[in-house]
Amino acid sequence: MTLHELINNKKADLRYIDGSASVLDAIKSMHEGKIGSLLIQSEEGKLAGIVTERDILRFCSSRHGDVELVQVADIMTRNPVSAPPDCSNEEAMTLMTERRFRHLPIVEDGKTLGMVSIGDLVKARLQDVTVEVKYLREYLSA
Repeated sequence: MTLHELINNKKADLRYIDGSASVLDAIKSMHEGKIGSLLIQSEEGKLAGIVTERDILRFCSSRHGDVELVQVADIMTRNPVSAPPDCSNEEAMTLMTERRFRHLPIVEDGKTLGMVSIGDLVKARLQDVTVEVKYLREYLSA
């Protein structure tokens, strides 16, 4: 399965936040959306960054700043790793595991098409394996 197929099946809206928004605004947006990351666009509409739960925890543990005063742009991951839509589920899982991150934007020609989490990839892989097991059992019992 490719990431393009996965994001089409997922049908989730991308969630963005302005880099000038406060970290508290990001926390509220993630909480309301029950999501673990938000995307940040440049003025040209390109992917400029991503802010994740992990970014917020790092900020809170190291800087002890006021989440109402610090801007998302100050703590976001700039120029995040992304993948093309024709990337396979397995390639994406490998990339995310090796680089130790949990959210992967899908980008083509500078346009963000979607985002997958490691949980999305594991769920899709589990479904694939379940189907394979079913067909193997049917084949062996025939």
